[in-house]
Amino acid sequence: MSENQVNPAAPEEEQAQDINILKKDRLDKLAALREGGFDPYQVTKFDVTGHAADYKALYEKQEAEVIAAAGGDEEKIAAGLEALNGNIIRIAGRIMSWRDMGKANFIDVRDASDRIQVYVRSNDVGADLFKEFKKKWDIGDIVGVEGFVFRTRKGEISIHAQKISLLSKSLLPLPEKWHGLKDQDTRYRQRYVDLIVNPDVKDTFVKRSQIIREVRAYLDALGYTEVDTPVLHTLEIGASARPFITHHNTLDMDMYLRIETELYLKRLIVGGFEKVYEVGRIFRNEGMDTSHNPEFTSVEMYQAYTDYIGMMDLIENMYRTIAEKVCGTAKINYQGVEIDLGKPWERLTMIEAVKKYAGVDYNDWSDDAQARAAAKAKGVEVDEGDAATKGHVLIAFFDAFVEDKLIQPTIIYDYPVENSPLAKRKPSDPAFTERFEYFIYCREMGNAFSELNDPIDQKERFVKQVEAKRAQGANAEVDEDFVTALEYGLPPTGGLGFGLDRLVMLLTDSASIRDVLLFPTMKPIPANSCRSAKEENEG
Repeated sequence: MSENQVNPAAPEEEQAQDINILKKDRLDKLAALREGGFDPYQVTKFDVTGHAADYKALYEKQEAEVIAAAGGDEEKIAAGLEALNGNIIRIAGRIMSWRDMGKANFIDVRDASDRIQVYVRSNDVGADLFKEFKKKWDIGDIVGVEGFVFRTRKGEISIHAQKISLLSKSLLPLPEKWHGLKDQDTRYRQRYVDLIVNPDVKDTFVKRSQIIREVRAYLDALGYTEVDTPVLHTLEIGASARPFITHHNTLDMDMYLRIETELYLKRLIVGGFEKVYEVGRIFRNEGMDTSHNPEFTSVEMYQAYTDYIGMMDLIENMYRTIAEKVCGTAKINYQGVEIDLGKPWERLTMIEAVKKYAGVDYNDWSDDAQARAAAKAKGVEVDEGDAATKGHVLIAFFDAFVEDKLIQPTIIYDYPVENSPLAKRKPSDPAFTERFEYFIYCREMGNAFSELNDPIDQKERFVKQVEAKRAQGANAEVDEDFVTALEYGLPPTGGLGFGLDRLVMLLTDSASIRDVLLFPTMKPIPANSCRSAKEENEG
């Protein structure tokens, strides 16, 4: 048995050298095992009876019952605990640490639930197997243990092994136990090692799974139907996000990985569904940072006969409900800040928000030129330049002054029509749309509309979108089939979409989206170029 592990604090060249030496040692042990007639990779199964955490909890319960029944009689307590030794159990997991004490060894084995100490003695497992165990097994190996649960003299609940089996050989050493795996690039790139040596990481992804279940449970309880829509699209639509392009060989045509699920879901509302949602993978060929990954998960939902106010109520109650079920409270801590999802969320129009945080009133601008002058006076850059409208300027003010103030849950609604091509215009002011976004911890978390169902208006907005995209060199087209669907009649509909990954970040107190994606997008490391690839991924 080798006690050596790799210290990730050491220089990369030294780590690589150590790994090669230790791997050769383990390969030699594998060869020796095979020469002796045993190949651990040929083991097909091991019947487990339970998990470490459950057996530790059960033993504590049984131990307490024995002590209570004995009424303080030491002999009865000893006899009662001795009787528990007849309860033979079987667990399997990975050796995480090893303490050699001659003819008795202690190993820590971790399964899916927890670690548990295992007492391995030559007299119990047999001298030949014990010799092989010490000479040819290593930290990181997968083992099966059969024995009984007991408490050691030092008070640790453990398993006294009667039999122990090697189920799979680990050829690569784990990171050194005292330093763990701390390099972020390596943790994301080799998530399997991260999960082995950093147990808290697994907790994040268990919670992610729970969050997805609760999202579905919440919507299902409201009568929504979960559906699946195509990932491969035949059109590059005019939306602002850039798609990934692939080629379908049989049809001999380019296709595009979806950048949203919206248009297909609304087709289903046209077709007679009244409430639909999709938990779907989205692909956007864009930048990467702590809140963006090219591949991510969205939740989109559409409901006939409601509007954006109805969707405000839905999302506010959904977040509150999920937080209480997953975290046990609607008050959560995120990056050192208490976020209260329980109290009513603040709701501001975009005009009100800009007036509150920038001190500028949209209603004071008589025309586009005056709006541009106000932006210039405040040093606010507007992408559209001299072509900027009042709506463009309002959006620029919001981006410059408002978003970074929205720490507690806040709904910003009534967006200018200029940046809301799929939202219905406000009947009382056609320059604005019935759209909202909600923000938590200065981050946009989701987007919702009273859906545009006027096919003529929609066609005009699509054309403008496509013209803007083509001016940037894209091969965008108007989705004529969606316009046709609207011509058959889309009922008044409220729609909402949010990034599931950002919700998971919030409820697991994770600073980066990569912390909540099991396998975030990473640039491959070319040979002899570890550092340059690492720097690009961190950028």
